[in-house]
Amino acid sequence: MKFEKDTRIGEILEKAPEKADILLEIGMHCLGCPASQMETIEEACAVHGIEVDEVLEKLNA
Repeated sequence: MKFEKDTRIGEILEKAPEKADILLEIGMHCLGCPASQMETIEEACAVHGIEVDEVLEKLNA
């Protein structure tokens, strides 16, 4: 699966749960929060002040 800016956090965790470690490493500690499940990776990065392209590079590596 290729992750894009509009991929939801919940979708990442559902289809590639091993990627949760990457999200936790960059400071997204609210992965279990119901709101985060519907949030896109781009929205989550904006909230956390993280560069989305860098996160996508890690997720897609």
